[in-house]
Amino acid sequence: MWNLNSRFIIVNYILTTHGKTSQTQKKETNMMKKAETKKEEMYTIDLTKIDGDGAFPCPKCGTMISPDDESEETYTILETKVKNDELAELLLACNTCKSRIRLTGFLTPAE
Repeated sequence: MWNLNSRFIIVNYILTTHGKTSQTQKKETNMMKKAETKKEEMYTIDLTKIDGDGAFPCPKCGTMISPDDESEETYTILETKVKNDELAELLLACNTCKSRIRLTGFLTPAE
């Protein structure tokens, strides 16, 4: 037979368990939202359309990215594409804001 004390324990257990599940679901939802907002943005820069030595600001944060910087402090080379033994494209990641930048315009048209 159920007495008042056992009912209290069951109700307390249900409330406690439900609260933990709800909190866990909230944490998982928040983690998924944060992951969605951290997606890297992709930009394309055609090097034939910029002047100077090839340096350009990151389209998102403005950090200067220069081909003379070989230390990879400001950017990281993620991928290179080569066509007919010539560099065709570079995929970079800005180390400041994590944006991905596709550089095109390396190949000169055949004359």
